[in-house]
Amino acid sequence: MSTTALSVMDRIRTSARLERIGDWHELTFAALGSPCRVRFVAPGPATKRLGDAVVQWVGAFEAKYSRFLPTSLVSRITAAAGKEWVETDEETDRLLALCNEAHFITRGTFDPTALPLIQLWNWKSQPPKIPNDADITAAMKLVGWRKFRRERGRVFLPEPGMALDLGGIGKEYAVDQVTQLALELGASSLLVDFGHDVRVAGPPPEKKPAWHIGLEDPSQPGRCWTGLAVKDQAVATSGDYVRHFTHEGKRYGHILDVRTGRPVANGCQAVSVIAPNCTLAGMLSTTAFVLGVEEGLRLLDATFQTAGCILTESGR
Repeated sequence: MSTTALSVMDRIRTSARLERIGDWHELTFAALGSPCRVRFVAPGPATKRLGDAVVQWVGAFEAKYSRFLPTSLVSRITAAAGKEWVETDEETDRLLALCNEAHFITRGTFDPTALPLIQLWNWKSQPPKIPNDADITAAMKLVGWRKFRRERGRVFLPEPGMALDLGGIGKEYAVDQVTQLALELGASSLLVDFGHDVRVAGPPPEKKPAWHIGLEDPSQPGRCWTGLAVKDQAVATSGDYVRHFTHEGKRYGHILDVRTGRPVANGCQAVSVIAPNCTLAGMLSTTAFVLGVEEGLRLLDATFQTAGCILTESGR
C-alpha cells in the first residue's frame, strides 16, 4: 500500500467510531469529503469485522480515485493527458463503464471530463471571481467524454489539459459497494449514508414496514420538508442551496452545466430521486437538476423503477 493510501486510511480510522445503539451498531467516520454513517444489525462476532472492512474499503477507494490526491489513479490519468495510456484494473474498467452508461442516459449532461470547468469556477476564492467568456470557451474545449479513449485494461485522455473527475458518481458508487460488502459480512438490516446519499437494505428498525428518510428543505437547511418511506432502495438529493456564492447581486451555484460552461440557473433548488441503487439515484438527481423542471421530469418518468421530486423557487 502506498504512503498516500496509508495516510488516507489513518485519517479515516482516526475519525471512525463504532457504537451500540439499542439493537443496532452505528459506524461513523469522515471520508470522501463527507460525513459517513453505516447503521446495521449483525451477529456479535461479525460486528467489528464488518466495521473494519468498511473503513478499509472506503480508505482504499478514496486513495485510488480522489482527484485531490496527486498519487491517485485518477490524478495519474490526468497527468498523462496527451502523453500516454495508463493501465487500469477490472474495478476501474467497471466504474468507467458506469460513467459511459451515465453519459448516454443523461444525454451528455453527466461528463466525468468536466474538471477543467470545475477548476475554472473556483468556489473558494475570496472574493469570488467570475471567469470571462474566453476562459470558459477554452475550458469547454477540454471537456468531452466522447474524446476519452477506453480499452480493457487501459485508458487515455488524448489532449493535454484534459482531466478526469469521478466526483459525480464516486460517492454514490461507494454507497452501493459498501451496502453489498456489509450484507456479505452478515448485516441483516442496514442503512448506508455518505453525505446524504442513502441506501437501505433489509427490514428497518422496530419492525416498521419501511425506512423513513427525511428530505432537507432547501429554504431552511437542517430541517426536513417531508419524509420518504423506502424499502431496499436508495435516495439521493442534488442541489446548490448550500454551496453557492453571490457576486454583484447575482447568485452562482456549484453545479455546472457542461453544455454552457456555467452554473445551472434554471430556478431549481433541489432534486431528490428514489432508485434501486445509489449510483443511479445520484446520477439522475444531478442530471434532472441541470435539465430543469420539464426535461428533468421527462427523464425521471422515462427511467424504470425510479421516482423523483424537483423543488423550485416557486413550488414542487
